Amino acid sequence: MSMTATPPPSALVRALANYAGYHRDKRNILTHFFGVPLIVFGVQVLLARAGMSVGGVFLSAMWLATALACIYYLRLEWAMGAVMTVSLLLLGWAAQALAFTAPYAWLIWGAGLFVVGWIIQFVGHYYEGKKPAFVDDLIGLAIGPLFVAAELLFLCGLRRDLETQIVAIAGETRIRQF
Repeated sequence: MSMTATPPPSALVRALANYAGYHRDKRNILTHFFGVPLIVFGVQVLLARAGMSVGGVFLSAMWLATALACIYYLRLEWAMGAVMTVSLLLLGWAAQALAFTAPYAWLIWGAGLFVVGWIIQFVGHYYEGKKPAFVDDLIGLAIGPLFVAAELLFLCGLRRDLETQIVAIAGETRIRQF
């Protein structure tokens, strides 16, 4: 009888399963579909005006932060990294446009989206009955957007392999009873 060892989970699976451990209530996951993109977009808007000109080209802190996030996601896995890269680039272009529409519009929109996004997040974690993942590990701030993208793919019937591995570690989703 041959026994083959199960390979250890990939860095992507470990990161998502750890984050998922804080997010098993379906209502909390639902709030993340709204709260996380609002937070990410708000941060991008706020960072879009900070930067410097290099060779006549304005390089914003938003594009630097977006590039670093994309590199991180691509290192975890090419396929999910590509999804995240496309998503962050689209949000970045919209953030850049919004940031330069009116003198203070960027600040109002950026801060407003950021605050509303966090309010939605905390409502979700009330349903969950657990603190947000980033409280225990700051990398949770980077994994949140990736988690939302993965959950959206799962809802569309894609990446069942990834979903199966995450559920095996973090457990099934449910509605928490009070």
